[in-house]
Amino acid sequence: MKRLHLYVIKSFLGPFFMTFFICLFVLLMQFMWKYIDDMVGKGLDWSVLSELIFYASFGLLPLAFPLSMLLASIMTFGSLGENYELVAIKSAGVSIIRIMRPLMVLAVIISLIAFYFANNVLPHTNLKFMTILYSVKQQKPELILKEGVFTNEIENYSIRVGKKDNNTNMLYDILVYDHSRGTVNDKVTVADSGKLEMTEDRKYMVFTLYSGINYVEEQSRNNSGKRTYPHREDRFDKQIVNMKLKNFEFNRRDESLFKNLYRMLNIDQLLAAEDSLHYDYKNRVRRFIRDNRFNSTLMVHLMNHTVQHDSLKRVLDDKPDTIFNTTLMFDEIDHWQKHEVLQNAISNVRSNNQEVNNFQNNLYGAKKMINKHEMERHKKFTLSIAVLLFFFIGAPLGTIIRKGGLGMPVVVSIFLFIIYYVISLTGEKSAREDVWDMFVGMWISSMIFFPVGVWLTYKAVTDSGIMKTETYIDFVKKLKLTLTRKKPAVLNENSSDNQ
Repeated sequence: MKRLHLYVIKSFLGPFFMTFFICLFVLLMQFMWKYIDDMVGKGLDWSVLSELIFYASFGLLPLAFPLSMLLASIMTFGSLGENYELVAIKSAGVSIIRIMRPLMVLAVIISLIAFYFANNVLPHTNLKFMTILYSVKQQKPELILKEGVFTNEIENYSIRVGKKDNNTNMLYDILVYDHSRGTVNDKVTVADSGKLEMTEDRKYMVFTLYSGINYVEEQSRNNSGKRTYPHREDRFDKQIVNMKLKNFEFNRRDESLFKNLYRMLNIDQLLAAEDSLHYDYKNRVRRFIRDNRFNSTLMVHLMNHTVQHDSLKRVLDDKPDTIFNTTLMFDEIDHWQKHEVLQNAISNVRSNNQEVNNFQNNLYGAKKMINKHEMERHKKFTLSIAVLLFFFIGAPLGTIIRKGGLGMPVVVSIFLFIIYYVISLTGEKSAREDVWDMFVGMWISSMIFFPVGVWLTYKAVTDSGIMKTETYIDFVKKLKLTLTRKKPAVLNENSSDNQ
């Protein structure tokens, strides 16, 4: 039995590591596509890019673990079934559950590793990644000249190029506005062609211009009181302009800016942050109720639909409202005063309505931040449990379809993972917007896939042919036979009624 277990484990580890790196590569390409605009044209060193991709790959591991587990389990048991090895093992009296037992232990170990990684390693890698990505976004991009468009990336200069030659890096029909003297458009350079290069220390941009004219407006020197506009033109065959660059070097930002974000926290830190956020959230409601008692009914409605906390509802009992006979008071005043009272009442209602709306928007933002912390805490468990769920789906599914390799298993795995991902995103969005309860929204995908795994395991143990074409053909034939037997009985009943 030990040899059989070792053989099953050896057959599983190869596809698992292969599919793991394939899934990680595909997810990494999706990341590159998402952030390509933030990295292009920044002149980043390979060390910075490799570090950014390295930390980004760590952030994608929680998604790669379940998908690789699903693929590897389908491929392993599908290959065993395709080569009739499962038939031979079962003929020796070994059940499917005993064959799956060593991989169950391995799946539990991988799930625990995924949880430890999500709780202890991922927060640190997310902090590193966010710091580097923010530093890259804040870096001033290199000068990228586009044809027919003014570029103002270099301080004190505005440059337009009519045409670019990508093969020789030559620029044609050049127009340069020099604002280095603090005035607007008092020095303009027009050149037939030129070349733009950056120094190795990335501190200066060297602009070599050919066959051009410098137009310079001089300051007036007329003492007679009349304003004059002196003008000078300087022609040149070759001119070199050194432009000093600022903020073009890569500056790494301080990690302390992001260390308190919810993605950079472990479970204990998330729980502490949630307690603080809940306490601040409740205090906001208390202060608003205490300072704005213009409508107790409205406050009760606000609390019942926003807070749902008994201790906050007792605040209204501290100061009972004084009841006025407003109808009698309104009838006793003059007609012109009634109009003034109504206008004041309308103004107060609008002001109160705006104040309540602003407060509700602030509460919405605070509650959304609480939900993000709770979602991040649940994710550390759901993605780890997903490894186990996908094993109990993939292993029996592989024994049923009996196809190995990267053909059918890949199609089935991608289909199932897309369904799981869509359900997870729907639940997360509903939980974040308080449409669903947080636990239901974060665990609904696991709740749906758990019975699917149990059902597939049962079908695999009982040698069900749910993936065989003959099963459905026989079902259709039986259905047709049943219908044809019922039709004569119906016809006989109709004929007897007619008689």
